[in-house]
Amino acid sequence: MSTDPMSNGAIIQLTDVYRTYTMGAEEVRALRGVSLTVMPNEYLAIMGPSGSGKSTLMNILGCLDTVTSGDYGLDGSQVSNLSDDELARVRNRKIGFVFQMFNLLPRATAVDNVALPLVYSDVPSAERRDRARHALEAVGLTDRMGHRPNELSGGQRQRVAIARALVNNPATLLADEPTGNLDTRTGNEIMALIDGLQDEGRTILLVTHETEISEHADRTIRLRDGGIESDEPNG
Repeated sequence: MSTDPMSNGAIIQLTDVYRTYTMGAEEVRALRGVSLTVMPNEYLAIMGPSGSGKSTLMNILGCLDTVTSGDYGLDGSQVSNLSDDELARVRNRKIGFVFQMFNLLPRATAVDNVALPLVYSDVPSAERRDRARHALEAVGLTDRMGHRPNELSGGQRQRVAIARALVNNPATLLADEPTGNLDTRTGNEIMALIDGLQDEGRTILLVTHETEISEHADRTIRLRDGGIESDEPNG
């Protein structure tokens, strides 16, 4: 008899997860039996060489991809076998994303970029702009709301991306190499901002290849060949 995968109070519970892709005649096993527990308000760094399964794991955690086999529980719900539409609703409600390349719409202002996730939540237009403004204020961009991405520095663009990730008030933030395109000083500012989000009660999962970035987290897992090679507390 199977047990409730979320009965331990975890916000994320992966149990024996496999992800296999078929590429022509070849089968690629991107994840091989990954089991992972993340508790609410935990700060987890994910590391590993190219091809280790980091991107696949993040796509599954972010409900951008589904498991081939195994179970994924997120915030009290089993999401392993949801339809694409159901996954999109979960993703929009429960997860915020921050990417290395910012992924901002080039012709949209900062406030319109931040408001975008709310469009898919059927939030009225006036409320969308109000919530987007508050999110930009929270990341220190009160004076840049009307600027487009090409009028912003790299650090400011990443702050817009973080504001967009927070506008739906998700419990979990997934950050994929969030300082990868930034100089050291700006990267430190962005990491201080992300660290503060844990202080506000959010769960943070951070993919990085830099040890000094991973040390911001409570715990680091290292992937190799689609499996977890190590899972250790920091400090």
